[in-house]
Amino acid sequence: MAHDASTHEHQSATKRIWVVFAILSIITIVEVILGIIKPASLVETTLISMSLLNWIFIILTIVKAYYITWAFMHMEHETKGLRRSVVWTVIFLIAYLVFILLTEGDYIYEVYKNGHVAWDF
Repeated sequence: MAHDASTHEHQSATKRIWVVFAILSIITIVEVILGIIKPASLVETTLISMSLLNWIFIILTIVKAYYITWAFMHMEHETKGLRRSVVWTVIFLIAYLVFILLTEGDYIYEVYKNGHVAWDF
């Protein structure tokens, strides 16, 4: 009987790995296809000073990072408090990183576009 339980557990873990692989592959394929095609409607549409296509890439990347954390770090089997502390911290740090990158990137873009930015106080 013990052998049957471990075999079932092994098959369940193998199935879980394939499901995770399929989900992450689908998200990656969507990202690659959008990166190759670059639909004009998504590139020309802006939302908060950035193209909609870039927002889609950021959101899909965050979804992949969350799912990798959930599946491969075994967060789905942990207590609610530990899950929240890890996931919320990562989400906050990613949001902060995106904010900093967009702010600094916009400044550098303006410097290259206008040549010189004068600081008149």
